[in-house]
Amino acid sequence: MAEDDIARWALKIEYDGTNYVGWQRQKDGLSIQTLIEAAASKLVGGRAVSSITAGRTDAGVHASGMVIHLDFPADAPINGRQIRDGMGYYLKPHPVVVLQAAPVSLDWSARFSATWRSYRFTILNRQARPALQENHVWHVKRSLDVDLMQEGANFLLGTHDFTSFRAIACQAKSAVRTLDVLKIHREGDLVLVDTQARSFLHHQVRNMVGSLVMVGSRQWPTEKMRDILQAKNRCAAGPTSPPDGLCLTGVGYPEDPFA
Repeated sequence: MAEDDIARWALKIEYDGTNYVGWQRQKDGLSIQTLIEAAASKLVGGRAVSSITAGRTDAGVHASGMVIHLDFPADAPINGRQIRDGMGYYLKPHPVVVLQAAPVSLDWSARFSATWRSYRFTILNRQARPALQENHVWHVKRSLDVDLMQEGANFLLGTHDFTSFRAIACQAKSAVRTLDVLKIHREGDLVLVDTQARSFLHHQVRNMVGSLVMVGSRQWPTEKMRDILQAKNRCAAGPTSPPDGLCLTGVGYPEDPFA
């Protein structure tokens, strides 16, 4: 569609990624993008609606504050409430929900206008397996020392080459990233890892958490995190944590479109 034919809307969405192949449309399996675009299309009488996301979550990863933008036909008689409630109706019974919708200019991009992304990784640290939190936590039986984990995490703050923490299949041209936040704390049986950066490499958060668990369980000294960074080799780092515990919690912009 030509620009004159487009009305761009920013959406904040949440979803449970357990049974999906991730955000991006795939040849095999159902994606969040496919569900979103299908619901948006139904809202405007079957016409095509394209989407761009602030971040591509992997299969099994969740989101509580994902931001996307949709390009609707400009002549579609819709408003923010109709987008939220109408798409909410068409997305049933899938656990995908539109929280907010706001009109934005055509030069605004959910991806390229974003200045930061934040994630939370949740670890259930107890002997008994999860019941209520199944598919939303990484169950780690071995006792974790969050103070040691934070000491190890501090080596990762700032600007570094994160080659050791990127997936082998990562397509980013550069492994240099600036990690602004990496905070770890305990709430009962839960160990919560909160992190924020302008952007992350593929599997970066899950790989950092996998190594930090090795530190928290006293299998590695805290200084090992510094050595892993300096190695610039994925084989030097710990295992990739499962997707279950990872949730994209927010995306920041110079001006909040939903304010």
